[in-house]
Amino acid sequence: MKPMLSHDQFRPLVEQFNRDDNEDIINTIPNAQSWDWIAANAPLFDCPDPAIVEIYYYRWWTYRKHIKQTPAGKIVTEFISDVRHAGSHNSISCAAGFHLAEGRWLREQAFLDEYTRFWFRMNNGKPEPKFHNYSSWFPRAMLDRSFATGETAILIDLLDDLIADYAAWEAEKSLPSGLFWQYDVRDAMEESISGGRKHKNFRPTINSYMFANAQAIAQIASLAGRMEIAERFNIKASTLRALVHDKMWDESSQFFKAQTEEGPLCDAREAIGFIPWQFNLPQAGCERAWEQLADPHGFWAPFGITTAERRHALFRSHGVGKCEWDGAVWPFATSQTLYALANLLRNYSPPLSTPLGADWRRVYFDALYTYAKSHRKNGIPYLGEYLCEMTGEWLKGDNPRSRYYNHSTFNDLIITGLIGLVPQPDDTLVLHPLLPADTWEWFALENVPYRGRSVSIMWDRFGKRFNRGEGLRVYVDGTEAAASPKLSQLTVRIGSPPRTSRT
Repeated sequence: MKPMLSHDQFRPLVEQFNRDDNEDIINTIPNAQSWDWIAANAPLFDCPDPAIVEIYYYRWWTYRKHIKQTPAGKIVTEFISDVRHAGSHNSISCAAGFHLAEGRWLREQAFLDEYTRFWFRMNNGKPEPKFHNYSSWFPRAMLDRSFATGETAILIDLLDDLIADYAAWEAEKSLPSGLFWQYDVRDAMEESISGGRKHKNFRPTINSYMFANAQAIAQIASLAGRMEIAERFNIKASTLRALVHDKMWDESSQFFKAQTEEGPLCDAREAIGFIPWQFNLPQAGCERAWEQLADPHGFWAPFGITTAERRHALFRSHGVGKCEWDGAVWPFATSQTLYALANLLRNYSPPLSTPLGADWRRVYFDALYTYAKSHRKNGIPYLGEYLCEMTGEWLKGDNPRSRYYNHSTFNDLIITGLIGLVPQPDDTLVLHPLLPADTWEWFALENVPYRGRSVSIMWDRFGKRFNRGEGLRVYVDGTEAAASPKLSQLTVRIGSPPRTSRT
């Protein structure tokens, strides 16, 4: 198949990123090699919106800055500069699930195998000492990565480590009720309305993560033929799902909330109440919570999705510069909320309307577009820690630690959300685009590595952009595998190519 896109189209973007960068810290791949690395590893993407295209390549450019060679193997860092609260080699675990989600679409995967083993075995065969400094959904992210790559050997190899890791969380953070508690700061959400750095709250965050991790361990155990383990962890997941509904759903507010250490559910809706949908935890019947997302008095603001509802008396009350989660916009939370919204649109029945009068695919697109536009500082692309919801100002100012902050995803949201390549646990490809039908006349996502194949996806409403006919098309290894005249769901059996598993 003749390529739809040319590498030469996008090289100038990366060359401009290099010119704008002082590159005072260099890890494995320097700026001089950045375009060669992107061209060799990342899927090409183009659409009619230059803002989204620019940030797509900017996020690959920033991601490779964080691939770091260490004596314990390659890892992916969160901060570009060293920070005191990091673990070995400046590692931090709280966004590690995002690192796997974003990186699973690269052709080179060996560094993510090393990174995965780093967390469980770098300490003389034991976990990295600060692995549990932050709650995370890392086992779930490992499984999700395997859906994209088709590789399961590392999952089975680390199964006993995953079982031991879950038991360690139970020993450290479980409550008599069966729920898990966490300090806000150890959820990477330091200064919130519902708590603070020293409040032992049970929160939708860690409980959703542990639900997802239990499900993932159950599925990995099934792959390994260890059915007793699978059954045990399926029960853990089911128990947590019921407890989250029973203890954390506020019927009067129609929202999942944190339970404060002092007793009652917090009186504020916070963006963490959307996280259960990131892992398809809620049963049907809780969807009205999402009315708050598109409400300007709820979470909708000019420069992004706020971390607390804007109507609350304590919104943005904690000052500035102390990592506050009382309303400012965090890419970390935006990523979580957009994953959750994608699941809502695919697996649930969203509310019939929004205060904006928009359909829900439009809400998804508008939120993602605003997220893309927020990646600017002093007129050039930038990614920091968190920003003002009204002005777009990055609230850590010129603090050098905030540059290229690898604490979120963007390209995975384009690939799995907007374009809709939803990874599967078998040799099928499901395409479920969330792009509103009247938004773009065309897009192309080319040479996506998927389960040992190369997948390309094209939308050309009038057939004039790529001259391959009208509508939506999926190509596998250069051969057309499925087509639709509309932006609709497609399922393709791609077959299982010969491949060598990494160990």
